Amino acid sequence: MSSGKGVEGRAIVVTGGGAGIGRGLVRHLGSAGANVVVAEINEETMNEAVAEVESRGGTALAVHTDIMRRESIDAAVAATVERFGRIDGIVNNALVHVPFSPMVEVTDEEMQTAFTAHAMATLWGMQAVYPHMKRAGWGRIVNVGSPAGVVSFKGYGAYSMAKEAVRSLTRTAAREWAKDGIVVNCYTPVSMGHFYARGMEMPEDGYVAESVRILASMQPTGTPQTAGDPEHDLGPAVAFLLSDDCRYVTGQTITLDGGAYAIA
Repeated sequence: MSSGKGVEGRAIVVTGGGAGIGRGLVRHLGSAGANVVVAEINEETMNEAVAEVESRGGTALAVHTDIMRRESIDAAVAATVERFGRIDGIVNNALVHVPFSPMVEVTDEEMQTAFTAHAMATLWGMQAVYPHMKRAGWGRIVNVGSPAGVVSFKGYGAYSMAKEAVRSLTRTAAREWAKDGIVVNCYTPVSMGHFYARGMEMPEDGYVAESVRILASMQPTGTPQTAGDPEHDLGPAVAFLLSDDCRYVTGQTITLDGGAYAIA
């Protein structure tokens, strides 16, 4: 049974909150009463996301953030504390795209970009919020992995490596920080709906197209155009991971895939 204590009044940072899955999470958390910080590098989409939350009667703060720089993530956390006097949660959601290519062609630069954007940026976000959460004796950290890292897709070598590192960081932090009242979890989303909602055309060939076809063939819930809606399908589960109700769930990877891998 739920305690009824959700994310109301909580100060929560969502990196990459201006677009894609992050935008849907921002909408859901804002509607649920959280004070949402949109930590985003694209100022146009960042401001749009804030305006969207405010138009629904919610509270949001825009903070220009480059996840490839530790100091930028530190500044986003500092701005959150300055505005709201606290930081209760962070969703390390932002990503940087790297080319999808055969393993034999992956370059050192591509591998480094993937690792910095996912593993290092996640670590920086976790380290930035830790002292504030430890002082409060309460905190929620939600990291983002990928099914591509768990089950593998051709061409996803650099991306999959980095996402699996995120899951490992999650488990270690959960064990180390439980004594401080900090819960750390990861979720792996299957969400094509946000691409279609933005009017993007999915590629017809290449590694991405192949992975989309595989997911579509395994997906029992909805269609590729609707399954995994960031606001309505992913948002409630992520909100749980950020809530008081999540006190006994930590170090876990939660797969939000509409059953795709459960029946594989």
